[in-house]
Parts: sequence; C-alpha cells; structure tokens
Amino acid sequence: MNPLGPTSPKDRIIFALDVEHFHEAQHWVNLLKGHVGIFKVGKQLFTHSGPKIIDMITQKGQKVFLDLKYHDIPNTVAKAGEEATKHQVAMFNLHALGGFEMMRKTVEASRAIAKHLEIPRPLILAVTILTSMDEETLKEVGVQGPIPEEVGRLASLAQKAGVDGVIASPQEIGIIRERCGKNFLIVTPGIRHPSDKKDDQRRTLTPKEAIEAGADYLVIGRPIKEAKDPIETVQKIVEDIS
Repeated sequence: MNPLGPTSPKDRIIFALDVEHFHEAQHWVNLLKGHVGIFKVGKQLFTHSGPKIIDMITQKGQKVFLDLKYHDIPNTVAKAGEEATKHQVAMFNLHALGGFEMMRKTVEASRAIAKHLEIPRPLILAVTILTSMDEETLKEVGVQGPIPEEVGRLASLAQKAGVDGVIASPQEIGIIRERCGKNFLIVTPGIRHPSDKKDDQRRTLTPKEAIEAGADYLVIGRPIKEAKDPIETVQKIVEDIS
C-alpha cells in the first residue's frame, strides 16, 4: 500500500466541485460529506469564492484538493504553494511543464512553512498532460511525442523534484508505475462509466478499471453530480473499487 495514499475505498474518491457559486458548493459538501474522501476546488469556484470556500469545507471536517494548476516562474509558484499550505489543504497541484526548478522550489517552500507553523504538509501533485488533450491537440502546441512517453517523462521529472505524485489519465498509469514505482501517487481524472457522456475528456476508464490499473485516487464530478441519486452513485463506485 502506498504510505501517502488513501486508507479506504471511500477515501479514494475526490469529488470535483466544478460549480459556479459558493452556496451550490455548500449543498454538495453537505450532501456528500462522509461519502467521499476529498472535495476538489478548481479555478472557477476559487475565483468566485476565494479562500472562504476552503474554510467552509475544512470547518465541516472535510479535506480539500486545491486544483489551481500553478504554472509560473519558480518564486511565484513557491509563494503560492506556501499560501496553499497555510490554508491546510490536503493537496494542491502545479504543472510539470513549469519545469524542475519550479517544482523543486515549491516542494521546499511548502515543507518549510508547514514545519514552521507545525501543521501537516499537503501532498503536492504535478499535472502531466491534461486528459482533455489527445496527440492531435498536443501537436498543435508543438509536442510531437506519443502521449504515454510525454507523461512518463514529465512524471519522472516531477518525482526527481520531490513532488508526491501526478495527475494523469488512467490510460497512462502503467508507464508512470513503470518509471516511478509503487510509492508515487497517481490521481486520475477522466473517470467515466461506459454509459456516461465523455464530455471534454478524451482518455477515460471506468472507476474499477482505473483502480485495477494502479490509480490511488479518482477525480469524479459529472457522473455523480448529474446522477438521479448521487449518494447511490457514489456507493456503487465504492462497491466497484472495493
């Protein structure tokens, strides 16, 4: 078992709070608390609500994944990482394409401030290749290599920089495990059941397939949010991955 990973099937589920307003997010936290392990706060919700959305979730005894995908010069991202750490989020992320130095400085800054304040340090995750991208869209921005090779290369770079794990398509789990070993966290979005709409996700697997492939955490949003009975849907996912 990965020492940094979840301890129960429920804890593997990260619910994506991809909503517009604070009160809508509050509704989902009240509904799903105790049924999922972590709530993901992304760019739209954080830009709308600010740090109070983190406070609301943590005050209910729930964990937060701050999904802002930091990507800037090393000092700027390191300072942002310090602030995320002060908010006591369970995890936050940055772009591996920001480079080794950016990732290394952020890891060091986060650990230092956590030690200074005597608070738990968050897990830091690197984004490899967004799951909305395929090889055609990568070529448009000048990346010519096959997606699995690019993901493996970026994951190795992130591990070298001291990052705890990566966010990657479930279809690239194998190459990440091969390159980075069993103790490197893998968080996988793009989780869909066969009957679900893929929306803007290109590279998907079912929850059971992703866990069997070696994922530690699953980011799931619309399949739960759009279900007739969200609690029943979560319980079915927990059963599938148990």
